Amino acid sequence: MLHELRVENLLLIERAELRLAPGLNVLTGETGAGKTMLAHALDLLLGGRARTGIVRPGAPEAYVEGVFECPPELPAALAERLGSDGEEIVLARRVWPDGRTRAYVGGRSATLAELRELGGELLAFYGQHEHRRLMLASVQLDVLDGYGGAEGLGLRSQVAAVYRRLRELEERMAELRTLAGARERELDLLTFELEEIEAASPSEEEQAELLVERDRLRHAEAIIAAAAGAAEALAPEAGGPGAGFLLAQAVRTLDPVAALDPDLSACLERLQAVLYEAEDLGAELRRRAFEIDASPGRLEELEDRLALLARLERKHGGSIAAVLEHAERCTARRDELLGAEVALEQVQAEIETTATELDGLAAELTCARRRAAPRLAEAVRSRLADLAMEGAEFEVELVPRDDGCGPAGAETVELMIAPNPGVPAGPLREIASGGELSRVMLALLSAAHSEPPDGARTGAAAPLLVFDEVDAGIGGHTARAVGEHLRALASGRQVLCITHLPQVASLAERHFRIAKSATGAAASTEVLELGGDQVVAELVRMLGAAKDDRAASQHARKLLRAA
Repeated sequence: MLHELRVENLLLIERAELRLAPGLNVLTGETGAGKTMLAHALDLLLGGRARTGIVRPGAPEAYVEGVFECPPELPAALAERLGSDGEEIVLARRVWPDGRTRAYVGGRSATLAELRELGGELLAFYGQHEHRRLMLASVQLDVLDGYGGAEGLGLRSQVAAVYRRLRELEERMAELRTLAGARERELDLLTFELEEIEAASPSEEEQAELLVERDRLRHAEAIIAAAAGAAEALAPEAGGPGAGFLLAQAVRTLDPVAALDPDLSACLERLQAVLYEAEDLGAELRRRAFEIDASPGRLEELEDRLALLARLERKHGGSIAAVLEHAERCTARRDELLGAEVALEQVQAEIETTATELDGLAAELTCARRRAAPRLAEAVRSRLADLAMEGAEFEVELVPRDDGCGPAGAETVELMIAPNPGVPAGPLREIASGGELSRVMLALLSAAHSEPPDGARTGAAAPLLVFDEVDAGIGGHTARAVGEHLRALASGRQVLCITHLPQVASLAERHFRIAKSATGAAASTEVLELGGDQVVAELVRMLGAAKDDRAASQHARKLLRAA
């Protein structure tokens, strides 16, 4: 239920505030006074597109806000997003002159998708040309499935899900068939590259070691000479005064007296340690020089190996790590290609299973529609009789789809009508006039938002239904019947109807009038809640009579008493 609607700087409306009541609320006013702007304000709260130039000239922005009663049940995702267990939900929309807009839910910024989703739970909007949508086969199908209730809607949702899965499998099948066409050629290339990499068996650790060894062998003569010279300086092979000889002489000199002086004893220990290290270093340097010299042809082997690794790097990414990653990708792709035939068989089996599942669900949906179609037709026929279309025939036909089952099932729906007795029924889009379409839509809505004859629920309706001049093109006794249906539709919920018909307005629980004033620099409108004699005066105006027309005034009061 909508408690309050606030509108600021929306074209002619500088500021307006409506406090709606439960039941039927009507909004009236002269043509051009701005009733459509209020309808557009509600459309903005539904996430609708902001029309160009709707911001009042000179105003920095337009603002629309609706304070709604929180419905007892909200989809889990919406309830979680609101993050509140409050009794009210506030939807708002700002519109700037350059066309930018911003949406708010509960005072927080929201996307238009979120506003549309939440708005769809709170109100349903039927514009003055909404009945034209009944021409669309998809809309007619929605009407039937909505009337069918949870069973039809649940089956349709399952059909759509299985249909999407079937299309995905068919796309996968096409990919696998394309893959099989180029399979051999790509397998040959992958096998060649993998064999080349596997034969080389590269690693980053090996490459680092090879580079160090190559540098050592490139400078082998200098290294050998230095190592041999250092070894000779420490411990000459022919004996003589090398560093080791001199250290040994120092040890022999200190050894006799070291026991007499603790400091000398410590120095002797250190000298002995240096002597042992010098002898060990001499032997190590001599051995190292011998090993380098003992590897003839090794440098050429190193150069060949490093050249092979460099060639792999150039082909596959510039580093050994990139080469190894390329090998992993090639292996995965090769396995995929080798498994393509198996995958093809698996996907084909899944397609057959899914197609069978889709056919079964579509058949169940068809049965549910066949059960709902005559009930809906009977419900609409009984309501058309009340709307001055007594004797009109109305049928709901199921037409099998030429291309088989689609996301909405295996058939389309055709609403058939014969407005006058003795005239063959034909498609609604070809037979019905504008006024008849308005009444058919109202009958459909009345049926859809009520209990079907068998008592099965048709699903929860939005708490607020908004009708923007859906009574256009009708008058007289029919107008009164339309009003009665709107009032019946408002039982247990809230309806806002923008109307030109006094017969409809006289049935309202709450009556608002929008009036345009051109006394200032710019035209503006104001919205007033009417009561008592004000309602009578507005009905007189709607009857096309002068203010002091006593007969019109009596007629207006009679309309109100009859309500």
